Amino acid sequence: MKNKRILLCLGTAIFAFFPIISAQAAQVELGVFKSVDAPEANCPQKVMVTEQHAPYYEGGYTLNGQAKLSSFAGPFAIATSDLFSVTWVANLKPAYRKCVAAGGIVKYGNETYDSHSYLRIRFNGGKVFLILDMTGKRDVNGFTPAITKKSVNKGNPTWSWSGTD
Repeated sequence: MKNKRILLCLGTAIFAFFPIISAQAAQVELGVFKSVDAPEANCPQKVMVTEQHAPYYEGGYTLNGQAKLSSFAGPFAIATSDLFSVTWVANLKPAYRKCVAAGGIVKYGNETYDSHSYLRIRFNGGKVFLILDMTGKRDVNGFTPAITKKSVNKGNPTWSWSGTD
């Protein structure tokens, strides 16, 4: 009986704290690298987006993301999407319209990011394109993660992607 109470208390404590751990959002830094064809253009130096783990479920994981980029671009819309990728597009604000650059993840949370950049950004033709692309990414079981949500919320790109554990 005493062991059951200890296990119950321990289980309750773990589940009480787990949502706090899983709800931590990571700041994802995308480096922006100007094109050699437009080195003088005004471009953002970096772009910050947020990804957050959804509550754990057995057999997999989900990350929810959002990009609030209104400081340099107008409202976003989905330009293209398929099973593996989604691209959002918006018009750049006048100060950035001549920007010609591209970029990808350089930092995830406080850590340098050296893996395949599944989030990329492109500035060209007065527009900005944010790309979420699972091509080439794999989970621990060798499967390509699935994009489970792709939308725009209040003019900002939002997404979810999931993999197996």
